[in-house]
Amino acid sequence: MNPDLDSSQNSLPNLAAGVPAGQGQLILHRRARLVESILNQPGGHLLDFGCGNGAQTLLLAPSFEQTTGVDINEAFLSGFRHAIKTYAHPERIEALATGGQPVDLPAESVDVATSFTVLEHVPDEMAVLKDLHRLLKPGGRLILTVPNRWWIFETHGADLPFLPWNRVPFVSWWPKAMHDRWARARIYRRADIIQLVEAAGFTVDQVFHMTAPMDRISWPAFRSLARKTIFRGDRTALPFLATEIVLAATR
Repeated sequence: MNPDLDSSQNSLPNLAAGVPAGQGQLILHRRARLVESILNQPGGHLLDFGCGNGAQTLLLAPSFEQTTGVDINEAFLSGFRHAIKTYAHPERIEALATGGQPVDLPAESVDVATSFTVLEHVPDEMAVLKDLHRLLKPGGRLILTVPNRWWIFETHGADLPFLPWNRVPFVSWWPKAMHDRWARARIYRRADIIQLVEAAGFTVDQVFHMTAPMDRISWPAFRSLARKTIFRGDRTALPFLATEIVLAATR
């Protein structure tokens, strides 16, 4: 998902909007388990920046007294609002449109801010991170994920000339200038995201790789085998088995 702050700084030529994961996909449950392991004792007010259809947000919401999901895409937010009506405590969840502006919440009003594969889509990464810093209470936690450069495939695809298939292997491994010329979103090394988050004023606590969920494999038997063997655990020490980098930081 891609709620954008109104800036053209750091834009890539082919910067594209994100598409949320669908309800029931393993990636949603894998992220939720990782968030739970990081927080240990969640609670208070959760802000999910780039909530999209809310499928991820609703998995996290039971652990918090109040949850706010924000996004720029009104169509996705409409689906999220419909899903909220079926939630056990709909009064505890709100879906807000950003309109491409800073989030319309008071400063220091959020206990935990999450953002899953959003930063790679926004025109100005630093503006987003500084706004999340503004919203978090002192000691509040930021948990985000970004695409991992060392995964074999460019997860957002690349608009390569003469190639109708946009998920060509190893595009993500190209030098940054080449990657950014053709890819539809940014991609990060571990050091890249740490440097960016620290520059926004956060103290980074944890950084690790999330194992590829293999949701995009269309063959059920192969998908099941992959998940039971190489891609079994939620975390991996091998970067080339990970689609996302997970980072946790404190304001």
